Amino acid sequence: MAQKLAVLGGKRAVPESVKFKVWPRTTKQDEKFVLESLRGRSYAWGPNCTKLQEEFAKWNGNKFCGATNSGTGALHMGVAACGVSAGDEVITTALSWTSTGTCILHHNAIPIFVDIDWKTMNIDPAKIEAAITRRTRAIIPVHYWGVPADMDPIMRIARKHRLYVIEDACQAHGALYKGKKVGTFGDCTAFSLNQNKNYCAGEGGLFVTDDEKIYVAARALMSFGEMRAPESSRDFHAYGMGWMYRMSDLTAAFARSRLLQLDKTNAQARENWFRLHEGLKGTPNLVLPFTSKAQATNGYAYPLRLSPEVAPRKKLAAVRDAAIKALAAEGVPVGAARWMLPAHTVFQAKNGYGRGCPWSCPFARKNISYNLRQYPQAILAMDTVMQIAINGHRPPNGKREVDAIIRGVRKVFENFDQVPVDKR
Repeated sequence: MAQKLAVLGGKRAVPESVKFKVWPRTTKQDEKFVLESLRGRSYAWGPNCTKLQEEFAKWNGNKFCGATNSGTGALHMGVAACGVSAGDEVITTALSWTSTGTCILHHNAIPIFVDIDWKTMNIDPAKIEAAITRRTRAIIPVHYWGVPADMDPIMRIARKHRLYVIEDACQAHGALYKGKKVGTFGDCTAFSLNQNKNYCAGEGGLFVTDDEKIYVAARALMSFGEMRAPESSRDFHAYGMGWMYRMSDLTAAFARSRLLQLDKTNAQARENWFRLHEGLKGTPNLVLPFTSKAQATNGYAYPLRLSPEVAPRKKLAAVRDAAIKALAAEGVPVGAARWMLPAHTVFQAKNGYGRGCPWSCPFARKNISYNLRQYPQAILAMDTVMQIAINGHRPPNGKREVDAIIRGVRKVFENFDQVPVDKR
């Protein structure tokens, strides 16, 4: 039965009484950990930092962990620790957050983007080998939206060509590939602890590896180029280029508390994710997000896509924007998610930090193209994707909030012929 959409003056599907709660809900335990740090004497690098490294390495199944100030910093540490140098090329996905591409620029190397697989929205392993050149040094697969990349073929290609693999697991704490946690496949991995991540410490990151040589090299980049653990005595000598990517003790205290709760909150996020998924099955004009037994989501994000058949190709983005407005009018917390890396100005202009660097570096291969026609599946995803806000499906929200989202989404897409589209 047709219902008048709220964007046209109808009654909204999500009643005003449904109040979506902000992730995460802090606990007395969080307060205890942070206050104990605050009442201590180490506010920069401190005992909580070293304990966090030990505890996360154990939780994820790694030998070594470095506590950093961001997932971006952890990614850069991976690029540096794997020996990527001026003019080297690093292959990664065309669809991700900005840091996946810019971490490569940070070490004077060249990002080479590969199109995605439409079904998963992760890098398409079948397209990686064609992007490899004699300058290729590493691959950065991204476990995007909290869904693992297809790691077996990626690792086979990497080992065949003697390439490093740096996992970008910034959105994927606890996501499972064939029953094994992400961050345990490649040579090293970066995680983020930003507030919107499943594992939140406000800000922060974690670098993990099983290779001690890689760990020591990454740790040097984290701490001014000094070849030492941050808690060790200093010789105040930089052995190479270094940044200040260390975590603070206060952040580490918060992170340690949240780690103790991570299995529980991940389970709640997955429960809400699958409730949403079941409730939206069969909704017309809609492509639901991917998960499978082999590539199991951690519940991080719920990206919807407009079915490409609902409009001519050139109008899809406008129709998608109209759908977002209609969903918002119904009270559904939703927004566009358009993060296509090669479309960013820094890559189109090929000017990372002045005078065309690093593309103008004499060691770089010439005539590298970021023509967007190389990435048709990423463009299609960019023009059709919408994301349910994390403060919609993520705990402390539960059945009431998830069911309200389901009603709102189904109402819009079951009455899609009513959605007004801007004709500009």
